[in-house]
Amino acid sequence: MTSTLPQGMEITGEIKPGFEAILTPEALAFVARLHRTFEPRRQALLTARAERTKRLDAGERPDFLPQTQAIRAGDWSIAPLPADLRCRRVEITGPVERKMIINALNSGADSYMSDFEDSNTPNWDNQINGQINLKDAVRRTIALEQNGKSYRLNDIIATLIVRPRGWHLDEKHVLIDSQRVSGGLFDFALYLFHNAKELLARGSGPYFYLPKMENHLEARLWNDIFIAAQDVLGLPRGTIRATVLIETILAAFEMDEILYELREHSSGLNAGRWDYIFSAIKKFRNDKNFCLADRSQITMTVPFMRAYALQLLKTCHRRGAPAIGGMSALIPIKNDPVANERAMNGVRSDKARDAGDGYDGGWVAHPGLVPVAMEEFVKVLGTQPNQIGKQRDDVQVSAHDLLDFRPEAPITEAGLRNNINVGVHYLGSWLTGNGCVPIHNLMEDAATAEISRSQVWQWIRSPKGKLDDGRKVTAELVRDLTGQELKKILVEVGGDSRPYERAAQIFEAMSTSENFADFLTLPLYEEI
Repeated sequence: MTSTLPQGMEITGEIKPGFEAILTPEALAFVARLHRTFEPRRQALLTARAERTKRLDAGERPDFLPQTQAIRAGDWSIAPLPADLRCRRVEITGPVERKMIINALNSGADSYMSDFEDSNTPNWDNQINGQINLKDAVRRTIALEQNGKSYRLNDIIATLIVRPRGWHLDEKHVLIDSQRVSGGLFDFALYLFHNAKELLARGSGPYFYLPKMENHLEARLWNDIFIAAQDVLGLPRGTIRATVLIETILAAFEMDEILYELREHSSGLNAGRWDYIFSAIKKFRNDKNFCLADRSQITMTVPFMRAYALQLLKTCHRRGAPAIGGMSALIPIKNDPVANERAMNGVRSDKARDAGDGYDGGWVAHPGLVPVAMEEFVKVLGTQPNQIGKQRDDVQVSAHDLLDFRPEAPITEAGLRNNINVGVHYLGSWLTGNGCVPIHNLMEDAATAEISRSQVWQWIRSPKGKLDDGRKVTAELVRDLTGQELKKILVEVGGDSRPYERAAQIFEAMSTSENFADFLTLPLYEEI
């Protein structure tokens, strides 16, 4: 294949049968063109992130930007929504795996976010097979024969939305001028190149979810990429639509500005709750006064999460944009009716709160939860596709509200053990190629593993990082408990123990190290 690559491009991943249908010379030339145009800006923005982190470490606190006050005060709206993005009461999410795609599109949800990011291990096979699967799904030819069962698409399916990787992740198997290409740009460009015109011909369009952004300048980069990509492919301006996940504490202060940058390409915002909690811990990890309680205590009703959720809702509806609620990580529990009903009630409560507040939809991780979530939104919306008309002028959120990090207690041994167990179990599965893992009746992805790892790191260093029995969380205690939890995990998973033993080493090292790695997935990616 080397002879057909664009000049200056090298692919180090294996070109397996079928991959050539995605990695065509024309598609790769498109990737190379976008990379050469925009990679310097991506690198500059990543450098700016690191500089902002240094200022936060020195005591700076985020606030609404004075230089963009006119945007926040202005009377503007995003472009009118395409027909198939007006009703998004329930969105199901999951990796770009073939069976998952079929089941999610058939689930009865309004939309399906097919994920190249947090619920997907980004090894080479997963990324390219994912593109093959999505190309087949767009053309409705996707099918699977597995364990005596036949999987096909129904006549009526969910609207497909694709999440590429975040700005921080590279695609190490594709080099352009000896430089790795952006993972997110690679995912976006291949999907758009192969599917945009087919989607338009079928009455839909190329729709995306954009993760992990920290400010409006990162949104501006995406918007400029959209404009350039549409021009190259001959697509009308505004064909691409994107929902931004507000899943960093810094982006919460720039929601208006992010919508404004993407306004002709916007399809709203989503409250990405798990990454948001991780972001708060990460950004204030060195603040001796910052210390969150057990993960189980950090619900959507605690002060800083409630303020964030209401601010997102108010901002979106003021701009004519959908506000989509975050993930309910609960999943059906087949063999325990009492526990299952408790889980279903948790989903009902979560979606009832979002719908009652005014959200237009919310996320679930399992097809079995679609009817439960749908029922709660239909109770409030009735036959309306959304409740964008529900303005929340009563909501007044200050910078102090967004930074009101409570509760600080309790921190328990059970909570510490759970963080270690979930972190090691998830990382072990991730190393084997599975980035979406049911653990203790919750669907875990990279975001929840990040909460686990960052909380342990911060508890060790914070003077407030004490268990409710008075013991200080220390590196020695974490090492001891990691060994104990690894033994439990190995009994549970069976089979090859090596990925989990390696995961325990990684989790322990990253939790106890003096330096805090920005993302678990960065060092992990070099191992796959």
